[in-house]
Amino acid sequence: MDFAMSAVAAAVAMGANKTVADARIVLGGVAPIPWRVAKAEAALVGKMMSTDLLADVARIALQGAEPLAKNGYKIPLTQTLVRRALAKVGGVTLS
Repeated sequence: MDFAMSAVAAAVAMGANKTVADARIVLGGVAPIPWRVAKAEAALVGKMMSTDLLADVARIALQGAEPLAKNGYKIPLTQTLVRRALAKVGGVTLS
């Protein structure tokens, strides 16, 4: 059986003024159960999607993460996945 090294599920609802009205972000493969990152979700609400915002939210999503001895690579990997998932659902082009 194979398991993902890391996974991200993201959903974003946009408001009429092109700001984020609601957001959900869940991380997989980084804890014993899927981990919802409410602080990162809150950092999106009321803001317009941008590459800078996505980078900030990715950092917030992994804030306080304590990797084990051999899986520290999961932090930057998961941050990248958060940015990519939010860019995809939020219509942001990453360079």
